[in-house]
Amino acid sequence: MHQLSWLEAVVIGALQGVAELFPVSSLGHSVLLPAVIGGSWAQDLDVGAPESPYLAFIVGLHVATALALLVFFWRDWVRIIRGLVTSVVRREIVNSEQRLAWLLVLGTIPVGVVGLLLEHTFRTVLSRPVPTAIFLVLNGVILLGAEVLRRRAVDALPAGQGPSGPAPQRGGVDQAAATVTLRVGAETTTADSTAGEAADRRLAAMPVLRAVGIGTAQIAALCPGISRSGVTMATGLLRGLSHEDAARFSFLLSTPVILAAGVLKLGDLAGPLGDGVRPQILVGSVLSFVGAYLSVRFLTRYFENRSLRPFGIYCIAVGTACLIWFGIR
Repeated sequence: MHQLSWLEAVVIGALQGVAELFPVSSLGHSVLLPAVIGGSWAQDLDVGAPESPYLAFIVGLHVATALALLVFFWRDWVRIIRGLVTSVVRREIVNSEQRLAWLLVLGTIPVGVVGLLLEHTFRTVLSRPVPTAIFLVLNGVILLGAEVLRRRAVDALPAGQGPSGPAPQRGGVDQAAATVTLRVGAETTTADSTAGEAADRRLAAMPVLRAVGIGTAQIAALCPGISRSGVTMATGLLRGLSHEDAARFSFLLSTPVILAAGVLKLGDLAGPLGDGVRPQILVGSVLSFVGAYLSVRFLTRYFENRSLRPFGIYCIAVGTACLIWFGIR
């Protein structure tokens, strides 16, 4: 049985942490990079092989990525969990915390059910280099298409109107609602907390069907090469969200999905598939955690005033280049 080298663990661990949250498909890159390099990489890092330690390795990386999201959005998750608990105990949905919690639950159910039923089929049938490269190109088309359609929708609105009403500042919240309170002479600031609460209130105001539709889009990410964050952001943009709010909702939606997918397969790490590669899994997971944390920190700021276009162009270029490489090699 093939093992994982330290170099493979370091490269894939760092790649997973970054690519999972950037709208470029971490699974797609995990399939394509070994295929492009070839040799022992293609043998060791075959996610579709049932006896490969690579699957156990990917499980560890997913758990690390989810933990990074939990750490970054810990304030949001405290509010969300509190809202869910109080909603169940009191049998009510009366505030934004409770409503956002249920929107995330309902938005997660479709991909959870389909993932449990078809994940193995998707992985073993589609996780090959050529289909993955094709899906990566399609992912780029989705990102660019969403930007074009959203721009047309915005241009068609009366002057001063945003996709969902009067043109907002910073993704839909009036600047006065996001007033930053600073403590003079102190190192602490409530800026991030205030902005996060305002963003959560905007997301909680979404209609239920809109939230479920955005969450359902994650099913497409079972195809290697289709990005979970990319397809949910694209759907969010088409459903009237700003880039900033679409990214935030995507990250919140993906956290329980990524964590559950990893936890359900943690047994692989303790079983034969984890034998001989647990140290590499640990190192790769640490790098994945760091990469994911830095990525989400960057992307939440990036999407305050930027678009998906660069990522769409990247996916089309890389996917096309891989198809050419596989064709001439």
